[in-house]
Amino acid sequence: MLQGKRAIITGSNSGIGLGVAEELARAGADVVLNSFTDRAEDHALAADLAARHGVVVRYIAADMSKGADCRALIEKAGGCDILVNNAGIQFVAPIEEFPTEKWDQIIAINLTSAFHTTAAALPAMRAKGWGRIVNIASAHGLTASPFKSAYIAAKHGVVGLSKTVALETAGQGITCNAICPGYVLTPLVEAQIPDQMKVHGMDRETVIREVMLLRQPSRQFATVEQIGGTTVYLCSGAADQVTGTTISVDGGWTAL
Repeated sequence: MLQGKRAIITGSNSGIGLGVAEELARAGADVVLNSFTDRAEDHALAADLAARHGVVVRYIAADMSKGADCRALIEKAGGCDILVNNAGIQFVAPIEEFPTEKWDQIIAINLTSAFHTTAAALPAMRAKGWGRIVNIASAHGLTASPFKSAYIAAKHGVVGLSKTVALETAGQGITCNAICPGYVLTPLVEAQIPDQMKVHGMDRETVIREVMLLRQPSRQFATVEQIGGTTVYLCSGAADQVTGTTISVDGGWTAL
């Protein structure tokens, strides 16, 4: 379906980003993986993905906290037809105790990086008359929780940025949308479960259902495959007129 298209996914050597890369490669797109590291295992991930799906896959290191790196990623990749802004970090603290450097870092990686990559990618998309920008926001781009001020501010910003880019590219064969996941079962989330079990004195299934997924009415994690599949849909012809909107993959969280 996406043969001949090149996709860049930021923050994609694990978790949601890698899941999105997997589904785009399965759909036939060539893929550029990215993170801030430049290890042998990063390049091995690219080689494995290429071998399994018969597409071209490269790994390009770039630090998404630095605007110059964000723009250089697009240039080094040779541009892209599909841009998935996924890179993100989290930190939790009351706002009066929130470290300024953490605020700056989260805003830079979770929001400002998407501005830089989008600005760098759009000219080539316009020249081709086709492009897809998919921003991985969050249920926290539509609602809020305490102690996550920077993350929530950034994800609300991603939603607003998506709407603005959609309006600026309307009628040009380019769409821009935000996917808003709830809790997704990634290695990072999986690693938190044993600690939560100890803190609450609960078994695995109870701590998942009653603590971690308390605000997710389905009481089930979303999967990286589901986020990847939603991305593939947004890149398909069926979504040609889907732009400037959010798609929630949150088990009903934002319906409350």
